[in-house]
Amino acid sequence: MDDTTERRRNFRDRRFLRYSQSKTTFRGIAGRLGPGLITGAADDDPCAIGTYVKAGASLGFSALWLAPVTLPMMAAVVYLSAKIGLVSGVGLAGVLRARYRRAVLYPMVLALLVANVIGAGADIGAIAAAVRLVVPIHPMFLILLITAGILLLQIWGSYRLIRGVFKWFSLALLSYVGAALMAHPDAASVLRGSLIPRIWFNQEFLSIIVAVIGTTLSPYLYFWEAGQQVEEEIAIGRRRLLDRQGSSKKGALRFAAWDINIGMFFSSMVMYFVILCAAATLHRAGHTEVESAAAAASALRPLAGKAAGLLFALGIIGAGLLAIPVLTTAAAYALAETFGWRYGLNEHPRRAPQFYTVIAASTIIAMGLNFYGANPIKALFTAAVIMGFIAVPLLIAIMRVTGDAEIMGSRVNGRPLAILGWTTTACVCAAAVALVVSWVRG
Repeated sequence: MDDTTERRRNFRDRRFLRYSQSKTTFRGIAGRLGPGLITGAADDDPCAIGTYVKAGASLGFSALWLAPVTLPMMAAVVYLSAKIGLVSGVGLAGVLRARYRRAVLYPMVLALLVANVIGAGADIGAIAAAVRLVVPIHPMFLILLITAGILLLQIWGSYRLIRGVFKWFSLALLSYVGAALMAHPDAASVLRGSLIPRIWFNQEFLSIIVAVIGTTLSPYLYFWEAGQQVEEEIAIGRRRLLDRQGSSKKGALRFAAWDINIGMFFSSMVMYFVILCAAATLHRAGHTEVESAAAAASALRPLAGKAAGLLFALGIIGAGLLAIPVLTTAAAYALAETFGWRYGLNEHPRRAPQFYTVIAASTIIAMGLNFYGANPIKALFTAAVIMGFIAVPLLIAIMRVTGDAEIMGSRVNGRPLAILGWTTTACVCAAAVALVVSWVRG
């Protein structure tokens, strides 16, 4: 790296610091929160809520420890993805395309696309079911209306508008906290379940663990977070690749870490209270099998009161409206970078036709899945397990990229972050291997 390039990067970082420090009020800080908060909220989509409900209904309060344990893992992986976007100036798939062969990249992107479409389809159905708990409207009309509204926002809305709308949707997730408190859980049981991990080496428990890992450490979040960091850089005027490369720890990386930690804490808190709510109601009443997140909201009404069921339903609606665009856009980021297309929510549809075509096609196909009679929660639970397996090679790739000085320069992982990242990778791998062993043993 020559002196001219280093001086240029230092100037950009000083400009970024002035931009960040100019908004030191609470309102300004809230306005600057973006990719990390949205990523954390999108991680708690109706698919994830369904998985957490299944964990709480099946395991009771003994599943609560999963939330604090997965929090540092989530924060580390999402931060590493953000760092790739900030330092390289391109998204995750773009970096992987330059480093790995197509035989490695293509299967991961294809699996991501399939899983994201399934997830988006189930989320559309979950929103429609949750709305019907509040307003009796025909589900087909709701599904069409939800799909049309999301597509209009993504294709014709500006990036700033989309980011602002997403942040408001994330507030709906706070309803799960209220729903859990209304369930009146036993304090001693909650404390034991939160602080003392209990592990069973059987297929049911291990499949739940892998599913929880697959949905909390979902691969689509890695592509979304890296892509959003690039979008944020473009939004403040860094449109050229050279202008985006090499962000320093004192500037963009430090703010990204702060933003991501807040977002992941928010996500983990929601996960905790969803499990708590399911354990205090469904598990206690013997309802260990739940067909969907919307069904859980319906089941909560007689167990925890009508208000709790309503809050749970509102959380599903808000989370779904946030997660569906994230799922389809993450797939579009991955495909666009894999094949070298122009991409970005900052771009006009005419300038990035393939990118927006993927978003529109994914959303429409996801909508169409709701007109078939498949069990959504079983399909989603299976998809979450698959994502748990796919996360292993993707995490290995992320750790190798962020530890490579040729790509990251002086921003390679420090020892604490490297240890946490590789520990997370090892835990995901161990859970997947344990599940396979349980299958083999029957």
